[in-house]
Amino acid sequence: MHHIFKRIVVLLRSHIDQVSWQSVVIATSLHMLLTWCLLLVANEQALLSPGTFFYYYTVTTSTVGYGDLSPSTDLGRWIVALIQIPFGLALFGVLLGKTGQTVTYLIRRAMTGDKNFAHSSNHIIIFGWHNARTKKMIDYILADTKRTDRRILLAVTEQIEHPFLSNENVDFARLTSFTDLDELERVAIRHADKVIIDGQDDDQTFTTALRISRLVKEDCHISAHFFDETKVEMLLEHCHNVECSSTKSAEILVRSMQDPGSSRVQEELLSTLHGDTQFSLQIPSNVKTMEFGKLFHHFKYDHDAILLGVAHNLSAKNMDLNPPLDYAVNAGDILHYIAQERVLSNEVDWPSLEK
Repeated sequence: MHHIFKRIVVLLRSHIDQVSWQSVVIATSLHMLLTWCLLLVANEQALLSPGTFFYYYTVTTSTVGYGDLSPSTDLGRWIVALIQIPFGLALFGVLLGKTGQTVTYLIRRAMTGDKNFAHSSNHIIIFGWHNARTKKMIDYILADTKRTDRRILLAVTEQIEHPFLSNENVDFARLTSFTDLDELERVAIRHADKVIIDGQDDDQTFTTALRISRLVKEDCHISAHFFDETKVEMLLEHCHNVECSSTKSAEILVRSMQDPGSSRVQEELLSTLHGDTQFSLQIPSNVKTMEFGKLFHHFKYDHDAILLGVAHNLSAKNMDLNPPLDYAVNAGDILHYIAQERVLSNEVDWPSLEK
């Protein structure tokens, strides 16, 4: 008996799979219209107004049957017993099965990374998956409570399911390649605001950065991490909109030996989870030239922040660290500073700082 029941369930499921949503909607609409017309012929006036009929049809067809509305004529009762409930119940079962199937399909697509994110914009894309490091990166991004609210899209090539399914801020896409144009369009590479490239190895990071550097919009910032510094030099020869970082283990070891506690300072500056952190702020285009000294005092006294230096582009090439107090700072320059939390542009009194 159990075996027969199981076969019936499988058979029904296969038939539901073959039925399209369009067919279900059309069949249900036709059944509703036929029921309404027959009730009109049976002179069931109390059931015919649009709102009342929809409520009555839904409650009766689903067999909930509150009993507050029902046919009052013999013909009306025959219509309900022979046409509305038998056919409607079958349609209702198909509708529920199709809904459950669709919900399962959507959840499954989210888990397996098969969804299309081509409609996304102003988002952060992280290319690459590392079990511990990627989770830390996402934690650091979300810990910045005053950041611009951008969705995070994790793109991987590994055969894994969504590792952050319970995090509503993180989407997931599994790609066949980080350099395939169709796959990059699926993650809306041309509309991303920020990109992090952290491939399985330097070769994957290099080729990905080389590929997407010409696809992103002009103001999109790309960050790429390497272990081999020669790859950084090679990439920067071809891509000027990529900021590269590399492992500085030798430098950190020597600095912590010569100046004990240096490694801890760097750890604090990089982490948004606790303590003061390094941030950056681009000066608005309508602000006039200012002196670094005025900015330094304003940030310290009004925002409890310490200015570290001034950069002239997003990749911070030729940054001036700890410039003299009379150093000229202009619109479009980027201020790098240490603070407990991010300072937003509209929180700075720019007019009072202009020369």
